[in-house]
Amino acid sequence: MNLILFEPAELVAPLPRSDPRAAHLLGVLRRSAGDTFDAGLINGPRGKGTLVAIGDQALTLSFAWGAAPPPPEPIALLIGLPRPQTARDILREVTALGAGALHFFRAEKSEASYAQSSLWSSGEWRRHLITGAEQAFDTRVPAVTHGQSLATVIAALPPGVARLALDNYESPQALSAVTLASPVVLAFGPERGWSAAERDLLRANGFAFAHLGPRVLRSETAVIAALAVVRAKLGLL
Repeated sequence: MNLILFEPAELVAPLPRSDPRAAHLLGVLRRSAGDTFDAGLINGPRGKGTLVAIGDQALTLSFAWGAAPPPPEPIALLIGLPRPQTARDILREVTALGAGALHFFRAEKSEASYAQSSLWSSGEWRRHLITGAEQAFDTRVPAVTHGQSLATVIAALPPGVARLALDNYESPQALSAVTLASPVVLAFGPERGWSAAERDLLRANGFAFAHLGPRVLRSETAVIAALAVVRAKLGLL
């Protein structure tokens, strides 16, 4: 953890010794009573935490916060529901790199069982966002939706945003050659690719198609590569 993040509700109670953050403070950072550490409030400011006291059952902490964080990143990703382990990687790494929203939609070629994974039903997905933000020394985590149809997700998009869909097969241009201005929406098919009907839906809703070159990439690799290209083109790297 480069930054230890807390939910607002956690600030009013001691941190249990069983919490992984307590183990990190004591065992990895080797903090003692009176020492400070880098802390952040999820979607809020960064600052300094102080380890006030070390009890048998919990740590007593205090915080001093800095300025409010910048606005969310002007990039939203639409991703056909992948297998749960791939989704975990995407949640963590996209948060570390920086995006404002992630919408995991039910694609025609997605496995139906993916939407029933405990990753989504248990709330585990949020933990991977926090891990990515802590890695990046940032407090912002993307807004996330999951399990909706592609049509529903597209209908909820704001007007006036650049819309691009990544596709190995029917893209006339490389993503690196596209002229972009923020905000941007990037759409990715599931691991088996877009269906013909989904391509028609995307085109009807103003999406242009682009590719990442001739290599066929794993879903998590394609998402990270495309996000990095777009961030560079928007001057965010």
